[in-house]
Amino acid sequence: MAATTFDRQHPMQSFSRADITLANWRTHPFSRWSFQNVQEFVPVAAIAAPGRESEPPGSGSLLKELSLRDPAGERITAVDHLENSHTDSFVVMRDWKILDEWHGAGVDPAKPHIVFSISKSVTGMLAGIAAGDGVLDPDALVSRYLPEARGSAYGTARVRDLLDMTVSVDFDEEYLDADGAFDRYRRAMLWNPERTGTRTENLGEFLCSLKPGGGAHGERFYYASPNTDMLGMVIERATGVRYADYLGERLWRPMGAAGQAYVTVDRVGTARAAGGVCVTVHDLARLGQLVLDQGRAQSGDQVIPTDWIADMRRNGDARAWKDGNFAHMFEKGRYRSCWYDTGDGRGSFAAVGIHEQWLWVDPVSRIVLAKFSSRPEPSDDAASALEIRMLGQIAAAL
Repeated sequence: MAATTFDRQHPMQSFSRADITLANWRTHPFSRWSFQNVQEFVPVAAIAAPGRESEPPGSGSLLKELSLRDPAGERITAVDHLENSHTDSFVVMRDWKILDEWHGAGVDPAKPHIVFSISKSVTGMLAGIAAGDGVLDPDALVSRYLPEARGSAYGTARVRDLLDMTVSVDFDEEYLDADGAFDRYRRAMLWNPERTGTRTENLGEFLCSLKPGGGAHGERFYYASPNTDMLGMVIERATGVRYADYLGERLWRPMGAAGQAYVTVDRVGTARAAGGVCVTVHDLARLGQLVLDQGRAQSGDQVIPTDWIADMRRNGDARAWKDGNFAHMFEKGRYRSCWYDTGDGRGSFAAVGIHEQWLWVDPVSRIVLAKFSSRPEPSDDAASALEIRMLGQIAAAL
């Protein structure tokens, strides 16, 4: 049988499915295909079954005509920027209506795409639902819900510390780590292949092995993805419902999601709540609209408690953010319940994932921007700064 070849943005590049393995699925050029076919590499749990999209697709004409100014002062169109920034899919929404969309060559917008750390923002809203149900107390110790966390960095941390990334933990977010703690983390979540001579462990075992950092909890923003994986486990224990099921039943379907969705899981079924959620770009835009509308769906149903949304948008410790390790990204920003306040003077808030996944919400223009990408580098400060500039221009101009 002939090997299947997939088109790239650069037509001279091609490969077969057999070339993609667990060891390289997150690397360029394979990632543009694998990011929308994650279930072929990592076990997943279903959040929502495939549905039928009711919104008519955008033509791309609005984005082709929209002029932006790059850092050098030159004018480029929005589509030029999308093509230059490894974009897979891009959707513009206002008031639940798709104003326009654009997709790269070979990308199927009906397929779930991994959103990486936008998963954290999904989990933060799910925590709000659990709090509204009266089963989760953000001020309680993590160990109240997971006694096995005692003795780890999380034993004396509050759920609120997980939500706001203020846990003091001895862990480095080194995405390219090949043989250290981050590789061990990725092996525990089944995202990396096992290595000879290493001990097999599940995600929960890894999380409960992490030691405290040098400071106190609650004082400084310190980005560590294990915090949100621990939050996902806390939500499961508090609700008595598996993460994927609770997310599908209480957030995704009530929101009005139309497409398939799933989350990666480890060898014992623990959800990768910090980075494993895979959804369609249209449904990601709907999540942004839901949060913009104070948690109320287009149907009129209150999906996320209004006070949880209000707290996320108003609060967050500006000093903890300024003293933290992401302050360069949003100079006047904050972080609350797994969402970023961009500090742009318009009240814009965002969810962000590595390899340039974005959900940008502008309350002034009521524009929601959802972007999937397969940028070769997982983290690139210059590329992210450019993206923040361009997304802000697009949202303000429409």
